[in-house]
Amino acid sequence: MIRYSTFGPYIDRDDIKTVSNAIQLKNWYKKPYYYCEKLEKEFSKFHKRKFALLTPNCTSAIHLFLHSLNLKSNDEVIAPECTWIASVSPVYQTKAKLILSDVDRQNFCISVEDIKKKITKNTKVIISVNLYGNMANYRELEKICKKKKIHLLEDAAESLGSTYYKKKSGSFGSASVFSFHRTKTMTTGEGGILLLDNKKIYNRCKMLRDHGRGENTKDLFNEEFSFKYMPSNMQAALGYSQFKKLPLLLKKKREIFENYKYYLKEIEEKIYLNEDNKIVKNGLWAVIIVLKNYDSIIVNKIFNLLKKKNYFPRPLFYPISLLPAYKKKNKKLGKKNINAHETYKGGLVLPSSYLLKKIDIKKICDLIKGAIRE
Repeated sequence: MIRYSTFGPYIDRDDIKTVSNAIQLKNWYKKPYYYCEKLEKEFSKFHKRKFALLTPNCTSAIHLFLHSLNLKSNDEVIAPECTWIASVSPVYQTKAKLILSDVDRQNFCISVEDIKKKITKNTKVIISVNLYGNMANYRELEKICKKKKIHLLEDAAESLGSTYYKKKSGSFGSASVFSFHRTKTMTTGEGGILLLDNKKIYNRCKMLRDHGRGENTKDLFNEEFSFKYMPSNMQAALGYSQFKKLPLLLKKKREIFENYKYYLKEIEEKIYLNEDNKIVKNGLWAVIIVLKNYDSIIVNKIFNLLKKKNYFPRPLFYPISLLPAYKKKNKKLGKKNINAHETYKGGLVLPSSYLLKKIDIKKICDLIKGAIRE
């Protein structure tokens, strides 16, 4: 029996062919960044952004943007409490202070109402994370950021293909980032991308990405001490091939979600699945299930039942303030973000790999329904 992980890539002959082309010896000399530039151009155009920079991973894309802003020690960056640590750890690589905001109970995205309470004259950036393909209230977020002259960074690592009022995820705010990790809808193995519209910030990020070498810098004559966040042409070749079949990948992800929805319809009054409605069309990278009563005992029971049958769910993200890493940085913990701390135990990320068959999803759903009904 196949050990079903929660996620995994969809790789076909076209991917192998494109990567094989990139690895040919002549292409190391003739066009060493051919696929990098091609993917940057087409991916930014798809999201109606002016510029794109591929990076080794999404975390470095976030850091690249934040670092380009020259944040000072009294500057503040607001980010949601419920997210993967990669969304917020780059803040600690700058001089700025991290401020954690509460989240919406149903979609786990950043709470606009809580942001309003936490904005100060020192707030320079708001990071909004589209968790599990769900999306925050970007109409309000963009209004707030425009009025207060705050940069909005859209962390779209998990929302490729999602839309908000028919506007693509990745097209909001000053900048947006995507992840191409092996678990994501499209992959480069590891990898990420930063999308921008501001030419000045783009040029600075591009210079910082390659040891401080700018467009007009003499060869080996660096403008700043910086970091090495350059992409690989082989990774980009895989990404370019994957991007070309994005409609197929999104279709497969939606089929997985619709099958879960169908087999769980008997208990739909007791659960939330991913946000997917007239306002937010979800890209459905991963299917989540959240019990409306947030019963952690039943959630743990479902988790163990699935693992026993060789299906491997994943817990929802822990609140950042619960992590040992956060406590080491913050000796005095502030007031708890109630929604974040009460809801994360109430659900699971269900197996969402391309390898899943309809019969597997039915078995998983039968186990879930049995655990909830007992």
